[in-house]
Amino acid sequence: MNQFHVIVPARMASSRLERKPLVDLGGKPLIVRVLERARACGALSVHVATDSEEIAGVVEAAGGEALITSAHHRCGTDRLSEAAQLLGLADDAIVVNLQGDEPEMPPACIQQVSRLLENHPGASMATLWWPIDRESDWLDPNVVKLVTDAGGKALYFSRAPIPHVRDGDWSQTQARRHIGLYAYRAGALSAWPDLAASALEIAESLEQLRALEAGWSIVCEQAVAAVPPGIDTPADVRRYLGRIDAL
Repeated sequence: MNQFHVIVPARMASSRLERKPLVDLGGKPLIVRVLERARACGALSVHVATDSEEIAGVVEAAGGEALITSAHHRCGTDRLSEAAQLLGLADDAIVVNLQGDEPEMPPACIQQVSRLLENHPGASMATLWWPIDRESDWLDPNVVKLVTDAGGKALYFSRAPIPHVRDGDWSQTQARRHIGLYAYRAGALSAWPDLAASALEIAESLEQLRALEAGWSIVCEQAVAAVPPGIDTPADVRRYLGRIDAL
């Protein structure tokens, strides 16, 4: 049976949605909604890694477990790395990074990404993608695209529309939206802080490019279920509330 741990990085600071982890989503804070999704996936353990005592208190009041981490991390993977070390996980343990703004992540996708890494012992990371069916999304720099080799290993992630078709229309059959759900080996997370920020990472503002530029193998697969957008703006909150009201 696939065994893995889930860590949810969460920080209070957000440029587009004030106090985002604690925003109310139908009577429960966002971070609690995410926690519930994580608990539904059959993980060995679920922890929220945060720099906020207030967030930790909300998580614990909901019956969850929180880890207090540094307030000076530059990205979510830095926070995940510290959390994995605090938990004392073995190097071969699999850790799924569930973003703290993904209250509708299908539990099946969490299980899938952990199993994908387990099935590829030579890989350091695993992640998922979903087909892009609108040219506007393919052109949108806020929609991260990826291309892989024939075996599913990531070749590149970009905000640019890739792959580019030199002659003809946009690449409907090859356009893929990256889903920001990752599985890591704990040993890779331990090594992460020693990787220098890469030129590609800085140019694209995509931290997974640091791993690729360092030569890490990232295995990818189409998600088993569509993943709704996360919560990043007040409009996202209204969309989520409208959907649950309709149920």
